Amino acid sequence: MDNILSVINSEPKAVKRQVAGRVKARRLEVNLTQEGMALRAGLKLPTYRRFERTGEISFKGLLQIAFALNVLPDFDALFSQRQYQSLDEVISERHSKRKRGRKNE
Repeated sequence: MDNILSVINSEPKAVKRQVAGRVKARRLEVNLTQEGMALRAGLKLPTYRRFERTGEISFKGLLQIAFALNVLPDFDALFSQRQYQSLDEVISERHSKRKRGRKNE
């Protein structure tokens, strides 16, 4: 269970800290200092340090870190196509005409 990032029933603040913790663990696995990681990812050291401490970083920065750690392919699963539970769900969705979100009322 340690390898699974549990986002179910988690708040964004908890998720971003979990991600930062996983990045730190991976950084230590490959024997990099924070300075080395920042350099490899093309980030300023204070930016990287803040990320490890708080989980705060731009999406671009997170992608740079993922590239530096050779885990960029992991982003493929992010917002991937819906997984259907039955053939009825597939048929139902194909017959629905609306292809955009509803306006807020």
